[in-house]
Formats: sequence, C-alpha cells, structure tokens
Amino acid sequence: MPRSRRLPVLAGLVLAALAATPTAAANGPLPPPIRIAVEAPITGPQSSNGVDILRGVRLAVRQANARGGVLGRRVLLVRGDDRGDASRAKPTARKVIARRPVAVIGPYNSSVGLENLSLYRRAKVLPLWMTSSDDTQGAGITLQPMNSQIAPVEAAYVKRQGARTVAMLVDDTANGAFTTGMATRLRKRLRADGVAVTWTSVEESADVGPGYYAGKVAEALASDPDLVYSSTYYPEGAQIAQALQAAGSSSGCLMGLANVDSEFVAAAGLVPAQRCVFSGVPEASQLPSARRFVRQYKAAFNATPGIWGVFSYDSANVLFAAIRKTGKTGYGPLSKALRATRNARGQTGPIAIAPRTGYRTSLPFLGIMRVDDAGRYVLRR
Repeated sequence: MPRSRRLPVLAGLVLAALAATPTAAANGPLPPPIRIAVEAPITGPQSSNGVDILRGVRLAVRQANARGGVLGRRVLLVRGDDRGDASRAKPTARKVIARRPVAVIGPYNSSVGLENLSLYRRAKVLPLWMTSSDDTQGAGITLQPMNSQIAPVEAAYVKRQGARTVAMLVDDTANGAFTTGMATRLRKRLRADGVAVTWTSVEESADVGPGYYAGKVAEALASDPDLVYSSTYYPEGAQIAQALQAAGSSSGCLMGLANVDSEFVAAAGLVPAQRCVFSGVPEASQLPSARRFVRQYKAAFNATPGIWGVFSYDSANVLFAAIRKTGKTGYGPLSKALRATRNARGQTGPIAIAPRTGYRTSLPFLGIMRVDDAGRYVLRR
C-alpha cells in the first residue's frame, strides 16, 4: 500500500480505538476500586471450610462486578490466610489492613478473632465476623450463630434425651476459644438442671495419633455417661467419632458446631459419623433458600459448596447493599447501615440484625443434625 494511503487508514484506526476506550478527556479518570477482604483458614487442617468461605465471597464479587460494580466502582478482593492459628492472627490482619480494604469478611476461628478483630476495628476496617464466640462481639455484624444462640439448642437436645450424666471432650488449647466457650456455656446450663458433667481436655495437634484419641475417649467413658459431648474442631472430632465407635459404648454422642465440616464424614467414616448427631448448620445444598447459590457455585468452581460459603456470600451481598444504600464506604456510615439491616433476602434465608449486638435475630437453619446415607448433614425431624 502506498504511504499516502496508509496514513488515513492508520489515523482511522487510532480514532476508532480512542472512541472505544474510556479516557480522562471523555469520561474522566476511572473511579478507584472498592477493596474488601476475606480472612479464613484457606490452608491448614480447616482449609475445607476456609476455601468454601473464600469461594462464597469470590462468587459475590464476580457477580457484583458483572453488574457494573458497586456505586459504579469495581470490587477488588483481598485475601488473608490465617490457617486457623491464633499465632498467625495479628500478622495476617496487618497484611490485610495494609491493602486498605473497607471491610473484612471473617475471620472464621474465634481464637483468631479474639487476637485480631480489635486490629481491624482500630484501622477502621469493618468486620462482618464469622466467629461465634460472644467475646468477639463489637463493631460490625455477623450472619452466623453465636455461642449464646447455640448453647440453648444443645441444652434442649440433652434434656430431650433425658441424659443425667454427660462427659465432655473439649479442645481447650490456645486455638480452642470457641470450643472452650461452648463447652463452658453448656456445662453451666446442664449443671443448673442437675446434670452431672465431666470435662476431659483434648490436645489439638497433628502430631498425636489415633491412640491418643482412643485414650481420651476411654477417660471420658470411665464415668459411664449417658452422653458424650465433643466440643472440638473437625480433625479431632473425626478421630473421636472413630474411637467412640471402636469402644462399643452405648453412650449417646453429640458433636459441637466446630465439627461440622464437609471433610468430617470422609475422615471419620460413614458409620462412626452416623453414630453421632451434630449441633449447627446444614450444608448449603440442604437449605431450600440456597438453591440458586448452590447452582451458581457449582458452575463457577466445579465443586459442591460446604457449610459456610453461603454465609460468606450473603455477608458480601449485605455489605454491598449497605454501601449502595449509604453511597459511602466509610466505617461509621457502613456500620450503622449494616446494623439497620431488616428483612434482607439472603440465600441463608431472611436476614435481620439486632442493632445493639450486630447478631442475626432469626436463625431458622440452626438445629441438631444427623448424617444421612449420602454423607450429608441434614436437620433431624
């Protein structure tokens, strides 16, 4: 092509590209993104829950950005992996805070939250916490059940079973703030009802073998209890379920909420898992309100959602709604808007927040569950 003809063609291409691209001259600079964070045990022994939580937020962010973002601003996700370890809580929070998010969804573990939620609040990063210890309460909100909401469910179950003696196996280590708190609350309620309660401490460690848990179960069974209550996290609880099955005891078995993990059944085996009931929340696929979420999650990640991803998904969407309502991302306005949440429609059901505590007021999904023949957590009827 002659040089004289090439120049008009090139000029036309440049003009077309400029017309198709937002520019400072035409539309002004692009608005800064809104950063939100998620903190969870993304790796480590509780990673099945942590990855599920991360995916739930990631799905909500993708969907928001596909609709043009929030307030016309793209949402960017910052991730913090604390491995469920209290010793990593503060370093993880500091790394997240350095990325300057407006809010954090998490952490998941109460022992972690007790260490670092105060750091987030001082840095004006608003928490939508996923911890359940009442001691983690503060600015922000939660959509999940708290200790004070779970304990009555467990106590009512023990009463229905007519148990007069209960042996507790409790993870009361440094990372066991939630499990210790739950066992303490339940013990207080049971003793007030005249139930005899024993307490056996259980170590959280990857270094102990099955023989360790068999010994702890034998110690708990020495009092011939009507019911064994395991206030542990899933890696320990699965070993305890196996040891209970092997012991051949007729004692009932109640696993606390921290054992509710998509990996529990695979680790313990179906029969030992079915020997116990669980306090807590069913898998997302068992929530009638979460059908759309389950379908979209499977399409996005080629995986089945677990228990907590639907809660992190709803947490992100409640946050986005508060930002849209206020037109702001500031700590104070967002905190006020979140605590004013009423009758929001979530994939976990209707959402309303108590302004004083930041707790969810209605928990229709909380109850006593069993494991069905497909290995799923389902509410007992």
